[in-house]
Amino acid sequence: MSSLLVVDVGNTNIVLGVYRGDEIVGSWRLATARERTADEYGVLSLQLIGNHARPELDAAIVSSVVPPLNQTIASMIHTYFGLDPLFVEPGVKTGVAIHVDNPLEVGADRIVNCVAAHAAYGGPTIIVDFGTATTFDLVTADAKYVGGVIAPGLNISAEALFARAARLPRVDIRKPPSVIGTNTVVNMQAGLYYGYLSLVDGILARMKREVDGIRRVIATGGLASLFQGESEHIQDVDQELTLKGLKIIWDRNAGARRSRSR
Repeated sequence: MSSLLVVDVGNTNIVLGVYRGDEIVGSWRLATARERTADEYGVLSLQLIGNHARPELDAAIVSSVVPPLNQTIASMIHTYFGLDPLFVEPGVKTGVAIHVDNPLEVGADRIVNCVAAHAAYGGPTIIVDFGTATTFDLVTADAKYVGGVIAPGLNISAEALFARAARLPRVDIRKPPSVIGTNTVVNMQAGLYYGYLSLVDGILARMKREVDGIRRVIATGGLASLFQGESEHIQDVDQELTLKGLKIIWDRNAGARRSRSR
């Protein structure tokens, strides 16, 4: 049974996953650090993946929104796993048509998410990705990516508040016991959590007013679970959505890639 390494390189985290056949057998997160070498990423990746690593891996696919790291990640995968990865970039068959003013501006992860969401739910479907930035993307019933929204991520908002207000401490981002806090920490947590929840639900409500018949709203990303059950519009949380999209894209390109490698 073939095994596939899937890698999503984001501004905050690098997420690794291993598929054996059509089943994902594990996923792991690394902090994104541009100064790390291919060797450092390789050692860390091997430690995390452990028994799922190289002799069994047959192929690799990468989506990246951090171009300066692309060569480092490619070198790491080649050196430590013996594979030449496929990068999700123009020319790769995704099955999703990009209908925006400048398709080259759209992050690979956003398209990968749309691929996975459309395969699971059809469309129109909205994907909310809670990453360094929070993105909202719309894929139509006929598999067209027609645009979305980019908002500052929750961690960025929290850090800005801490950095710009001298008397405010850095706080954990969590749902507080009530909206009205009786101390500074709970005041800040309420403002961050409920303020951001209102931002998310406000944007989703407006998107739904612009597009009829939304079938599903699905969330992914590191902080997605924080809002599970609290958002009025998010119906599903899938932390492995991007990895699933990478597997689908690999399957759609594997035949042509094998032909070129002969």
